Amino acid sequence: MKRGTRIAWTAAAIVVVLLGLNYWHQATHFNKQVTVNGVAVGGMNAQQAYHKLSSTKISNDVYLNGQKIYSGKTTDPGFTSADQSKVKAALKKQVTFFPSKQKRELTVTPSNADTQAAKEMRSAVNEKIAVLNETRKKPVDAKVTWQNNHVNVIEPKKGNYYDQKRLAKYLRNHQYDVVMHLPTYYLQPLGPGSSTIKREQKKLQALNNAKITYQVEDKQYKFNADQVITKATYNGSYHYDTSKVNSQIKKINEKQATLGKAFKFRTHAGKEIKTATDGSYCWKINAHKAGQTLAQGLVDGKSKVDAKTDLEGLGYTAHGLGYGVKKNDGLGDTYVEVSIEQQHAWFYKNGKEVFSANIVSGKHSDGEDTPKGVWYILYQQKNATLRGTSKNGRPYASPVKYWSPFTDSGDGFHDASWRTNWSSRAYLTDGSNGCCNMHPGDAGPAFEAMETHEPVIIY
Repeated sequence: MKRGTRIAWTAAAIVVVLLGLNYWHQATHFNKQVTVNGVAVGGMNAQQAYHKLSSTKISNDVYLNGQKIYSGKTTDPGFTSADQSKVKAALKKQVTFFPSKQKRELTVTPSNADTQAAKEMRSAVNEKIAVLNETRKKPVDAKVTWQNNHVNVIEPKKGNYYDQKRLAKYLRNHQYDVVMHLPTYYLQPLGPGSSTIKREQKKLQALNNAKITYQVEDKQYKFNADQVITKATYNGSYHYDTSKVNSQIKKINEKQATLGKAFKFRTHAGKEIKTATDGSYCWKINAHKAGQTLAQGLVDGKSKVDAKTDLEGLGYTAHGLGYGVKKNDGLGDTYVEVSIEQQHAWFYKNGKEVFSANIVSGKHSDGEDTPKGVWYILYQQKNATLRGTSKNGRPYASPVKYWSPFTDSGDGFHDASWRTNWSSRAYLTDGSNGCCNMHPGDAGPAFEAMETHEPVIIY
């Protein structure tokens, strides 16, 4: 063998030996910057590291940002001989082929750890971090808004609010460190590139250039998204500012709604009159509800929505009554007609008179007149006791067999067994407290001739 060849083989052998020695050392010793439970074990073998760990007491002190935030009671480390295998496993976990200066924080749970002291420490530290956060600034996530057919992304803002969830996890994982130095984990805002923000963008883009038709009785009104929605956001569900559409809903109400308006009504005698504008049998569109209905319809890709879910009214039901009714100028053909002048009531079903009777209305001389206008039967009850206070201040409690109220203030149809004056002029000086008194013999048939929510036209 030539001399050059022998030198090369010798050099190679030396390299192999050195690499072998290096691997052996790496496999049996911790790297320089490694700690186990906060104890520096760099350069030690498993046995040496175990002895150091088992002889180092745990202070249970906790530091954050260089300041001690918890002073714990010193406890024994709690290692037993059974834990030597755990230390060996930790050593194996950090092995690298070549020496490494990378910092590694490893954890080994001692078999006889003081779990109560650790639990008290975690609880106290979590509470302390919550207190510290009270004076700290929370981050502001990126925000996505929709406006004028365009999706806008507002940049996030960082804060110095501690991330309690991450710190609590670190506490659990390092609860047996000899001294706890918490990392400075700040709560991070969601950025424009996050999956959450991208999902919000996609959801709001559904509004771009969307159109919808609003059905109000027999009329249709067409809207673009930017005519309905001033601004929209999405965070799992849609939220809309729909004040933009309010002026249009106001115009629709002026054109079609019946709240505060008089009805044209043809009396039993065939005379056409205009009712008083007072009354509770009416409806109008609630602008906020309408905006939400339209906005949701736009998001859902609907071509048309109906105003019937957006109504409001007066009286016992706040939903509004008479929407979609076209007969008899919106009053329909089932109703009660009451003439104060004639002191008489007529009861109609499907356009036919089914009963009529004399009544005594509210006492005119005391200003307790039965109110004129278009009301409705709020509900019906048998065997009720009517309670209230007369105009003169005297309380009353009157048992009746049949009770059909039509105003929130307590006016309605009922039998009046106590009444003796049934003159057609009785209401002027000897009338009721506002109700329509009926003969006991008439009250039952009248009760059966009425139904809840039907209009009561008083003129």
